Amino acid sequence: MPPILVPIEEGWFLMGSDDGPENERPARRVWVDAFALAACQTTNAEYAAFLTATGHAVPPLWNDPAFNDPQQPVVAVSWFDAVAYCEWLGVRLPTEAEWERAARGGVDGLPYPWGNTPPQSRLDYNKRWRAAPERVRQQEPNAFGLYDMCENVHEWCSDWFTAGTRRASRGGSWRHAIKISRCAARSSLPPQFQYADYGFRVAR
Repeated sequence: MPPILVPIEEGWFLMGSDDGPENERPARRVWVDAFALAACQTTNAEYAAFLTATGHAVPPLWNDPAFNDPQQPVVAVSWFDAVAYCEWLGVRLPTEAEWERAARGGVDGLPYPWGNTPPQSRLDYNKRWRAAPERVRQQEPNAFGLYDMCENVHEWCSDWFTAGTRRASRGGSWRHAIKISRCAARSSLPPQFQYADYGFRVAR
């Protein structure tokens, strides 16, 4: 079953921040063309169809009971794995600008998809993500109808973070001390790395 894609209208938005790390500065107006983004992070069930159809190598944690629920996001996929899945499905990874516009849900200037209150104020924050990512769609979506933006797993983006060595990613991680990231927060890995808190969602 293909992922549900949510249309995001073209428009300007305020990308980055003036009070975060240097790699987010300055906050600036950015134009994003209309696109569509998957409502959820790519799940194990969706990725399994790709593996069956193509014979692509399974991720390192594919058979680990902590990570292989069909409705958990697929993890330990490299950037190259994510791109191969996208090419098979006829979609692509989002750019950082697309991802951040989507995460903000049409509202500029607020640190989180829901507003200003800190992550620790979220329902059951201290009980979530004990040893693995949650199944997708366990919490309310943002204003655009997108689930798990800024939480659960880091999401690969199409951009280079450091040219030739690291690819950009966005969103929070179940493994971190603070489990939910700000909309402007950026992260990265070498594209060949396969980490237990890295997944992706697709765009078109």
